[in-house]
Amino acid sequence: MPTDAHAASTPASPLDALALLRERFGDAARGAFPGTALPEPVVAASANAKFGDFQCNSAMAYAKVLGQPPRQVALALVEHVKLDDLAEPLGPASVAGPGFLNITLKPAWIERALTTLAVPAAQLGLTPDATMPHTVVDLCGVNLAKQMHIGHLRATVIGDTIARVLERLGGPDRVIRQNHVGDWGLPIAMVTAKLLALEAAGEVNLAAITIDQLDAIYKRAKGECDANVGAIRAAAAWGMGPKVIAELEEAAHDPLVALTHAKTTLVRLQSGDAGVRRVWQRIYDVTMAACIENCARLNSIVKPRHSAGESSYEAKLAPLVARLEASGVAELSAGALIVRLDELGIAEPCIVRKSDGGFIYATTDLAAIEHRVRTLGAGRVVYCVDARQALHFRQVFAAAHKAGIVPAEVSLEHAAFGTILGEDGRPFKSRSGESVRLGEVIDEAVARADAQVLARNPQMPDTQRAEVAKAVAIAAIRYTDLASERVKDYVFSLERMVKFEGDTGPYLLYALARVGSILRNAAEPASGAPSPHAAALAAALAPGGSFMITEPGEKALAMALLRYPQAVREVARTLEPHRLCACLYELAGAFSGFFESCPVLKAPSEQAKSARLRLCVLTQRVMTDGLGLLGIPTVERM
Repeated sequence: MPTDAHAASTPASPLDALALLRERFGDAARGAFPGTALPEPVVAASANAKFGDFQCNSAMAYAKVLGQPPRQVALALVEHVKLDDLAEPLGPASVAGPGFLNITLKPAWIERALTTLAVPAAQLGLTPDATMPHTVVDLCGVNLAKQMHIGHLRATVIGDTIARVLERLGGPDRVIRQNHVGDWGLPIAMVTAKLLALEAAGEVNLAAITIDQLDAIYKRAKGECDANVGAIRAAAAWGMGPKVIAELEEAAHDPLVALTHAKTTLVRLQSGDAGVRRVWQRIYDVTMAACIENCARLNSIVKPRHSAGESSYEAKLAPLVARLEASGVAELSAGALIVRLDELGIAEPCIVRKSDGGFIYATTDLAAIEHRVRTLGAGRVVYCVDARQALHFRQVFAAAHKAGIVPAEVSLEHAAFGTILGEDGRPFKSRSGESVRLGEVIDEAVARADAQVLARNPQMPDTQRAEVAKAVAIAAIRYTDLASERVKDYVFSLERMVKFEGDTGPYLLYALARVGSILRNAAEPASGAPSPHAAALAAALAPGGSFMITEPGEKALAMALLRYPQAVREVARTLEPHRLCACLYELAGAFSGFFESCPVLKAPSEQAKSARLRLCVLTQRVMTDGLGLLGIPTVERM
């Protein structure tokens, strides 16, 4: 389902003033200038509150089409636009400069919208969408026998957040997470062969092997096989005959890990050899246990049931390729089987079978797409994968549609993301030049967060501080990743990420804790005496209570709250979590301004106190909901 088409058919939310204004000015343009094709109205939030809440800048664009002065066009829009329920009346004084229209929302509309946002409390303006397609989210993506490293962070965090948002909008039964595991092929055969040899020599206990040991064995096996490959390629380049090359293929540092033996092991694995399969299964179990643990520490929902290895598609590859060839979609080129994509604007063909008869990643991905659409029932498939794979996915998606593997209405989307950089501006690596292990990053973040919490609140009990430090660490890591525009690179700096000031996850946690502190003080004053705020708090917590917007700080907070539902929907449409991060950061800032300028428990009247407490309650609900969608755990006290 093309998301833009769906969005275009959906009427504006009654809570979205910006969308409502665009609708109203669109109607006004059609009424004022019937029969004239005009651009969509241009309405945006005002940069300066003294000019109102919004500004319509369409008059200039319309004037060019109509051949009329912009101010005349603006006055025609004023005459036809219907804003009685939404904004203060417009008149000639509302037209600024050559034709800008300044719009100020009515407090009564804001108050009604807040009531709608608050009830029912669980929805927060996000009514479940029964038309949302079933969506598969491809996330995480680990390889057997290898530790998760910093390169897995974005696929895991972004994918999990997108899945959470889609679940929030359509329900958990409409979203299927898929952890595409690299568990097949020659690299896995290399480590399996090496492990078989080490076990036979009594050098490893397979039952007790750890992911660290597997990682080391993988590197050793790969290094030995790479040495074989280098020697063989050199021999071929020097013009040595096939006999010499065959001897090199057999002669390795250890005959059991020669490249030819790895290939033999792969054949045995693919044919179901029980001995090889036993070792492979142990590698799989140890790797996936470590993966699931790391995901849980990141507060990402990735369970064993979500994992689907490349091995699960192995039996489907040959029949799939045979169908492509028989239908004429695929054709032979220099011995390889390819799907040409020129007519779709892609010069490079999609290779589905190599000249040696082997299958490649594209083949497996096509089989996975077919499974996700035909078996899992997906109408939308989202791939949270590195931007460097952009061409690969363009080819695979185009080939899938050309071959009829998926219907035209199914949306295949690459939620590409940039690279995590070190403070030197290069891809983030350890001092030894290797990828930094994800577990080590989490450990360091927790340690830094613990030091921050201890410095801020030295009286906090150790057990509580440990809980808060974990939440702060995950908030720091996840928020920094998600707040960065998905397609852009960003610099990884734990020192900056764990700070409680600025645009950081810990700052949002602190803002939420401050809201909670006001509500606790209203319920239970420090003196222990009966709360003088009990009646106002009860009124604030009662469902369906009214709001009162009279002060600029109240209005700024209200406007920030009302932007929340649309921000969530925008994430679902664009697959860009930074939009939600920006909304929550703005909300935290608006609450800070409200807190400073609008006393809550010392409000001038009981009515004002109740109304302001109601704003606090709604802020707490929205921030908790939003942080939950970002996968950030919350704590009551900081």
